[in-house]
Amino acid sequence: MTAQAVHESPLEASTFPLVPFGSIVVERTEKVSETDFPPLSVGKLGVTPQLAGVAKTQAEGERKLVRAGDLVINSRSDRRGASGLSRLDGAVSPVYTVMTPKPGLLLAEYGHHLLRSTAFQDEFFRWGTGIVDDLWSTNFTRMSRIRVPLPPLEVQHRIAERLNEAERMVKKLDELAEVLRQRSTDTALIFGLAEGHPGHAEDAHSPLSGIPDHWNRTKFGHDFMESTERNGDSPPGPLLSISEYRGVEINNRTDGQQASSDVSNYRVVRPDQLAANMMWLNHGGLGVSSLTGYISPDYKAFWISPRFYPRYVHHLLRSPRYVDYFGSIGTGVRPNAQRVTKTTLDMMPMPVPPMGEQRRIADHLDEVARRVDDMLAKVARLREVLIERSSAFLIDVVTGRKEVA
Repeated sequence: MTAQAVHESPLEASTFPLVPFGSIVVERTEKVSETDFPPLSVGKLGVTPQLAGVAKTQAEGERKLVRAGDLVINSRSDRRGASGLSRLDGAVSPVYTVMTPKPGLLLAEYGHHLLRSTAFQDEFFRWGTGIVDDLWSTNFTRMSRIRVPLPPLEVQHRIAERLNEAERMVKKLDELAEVLRQRSTDTALIFGLAEGHPGHAEDAHSPLSGIPDHWNRTKFGHDFMESTERNGDSPPGPLLSISEYRGVEINNRTDGQQASSDVSNYRVVRPDQLAANMMWLNHGGLGVSSLTGYISPDYKAFWISPRFYPRYVHHLLRSPRYVDYFGSIGTGVRPNAQRVTKTTLDMMPMPVPPMGEQRRIADHLDEVARRVDDMLAKVARLREVLIERSSAFLIDVVTGRKEVA
């Protein structure tokens, strides 16, 4: 018989006392209505105000109260890193575990970084239960048994100060990434590349406001024809998704949108077709494809008339001016559920520059996008290194390999 491998956690090598996590926090289970407390999100950014695109519960009184100073973690143990310290009063989904640090034992800031460390995330997953990964969860009772290092409060404070500084750097990198993404779709670049001077201003709410006089005008329905092609028995390519940052791309994600077992009714997308998530246009959920594949049957695909250069269409409709316009013509009760109907989309005004200008504009913006993607990749890598080193720093301190000044 082969001996079973003994599990070893980096946390167990601590030179400080190890205590069950449940001995230094108190679970908060009070239920409240989302009408009384603002909804909060808990994700890779920690605890934040409700993010756009996160669905809220429809049942009042079925949310958990969170007070500023509480620690919150997603009990779905496959959602690694979805945890942190709340600096706000609010309410979260019942899927989250809410805990109050015990005064004199656990400094909330230290608890924040401990929960978000790779070592704790690994233990949290190990203590989980479930049938499959996407139903794998760790409740408070099981989590409370995880043994964690408990340095003196002064050392906890010094560790937290160092890691707070690293977290602020990560936040700055996220802000830089967002500025870069906005720059790559700046409408001003499109109109600024026009030959000649801008024409007279139209209705301020019109996406045609300020376009050059020598550009023609049209409506979406005149130049974009919906494609009805479906997979049938033989998909022509892989499952595609529509990213708000990159447009149409191969779906390589292990969570989120996934194809069902029967994809015969999924919509086919061909190169140079416009693909659109009609529920997500106000977040940039569309783009011109360079790939052959298939998308959700709830999405739409359009053939583009020869009057338009496809890459120009891609940049134009993903620009802030059109994303804002989609928000104004969509209907729905939540920002993440603003549907634009085909009838409304057909009436949307669009500028038609001469073909030579369209190509020049598209070529320039493709180059801008390439440079931005290169910079985003560097920012993402630097962010990843910062997070890795922060997690390693906590373990190095509690195991005695490093001292914190």
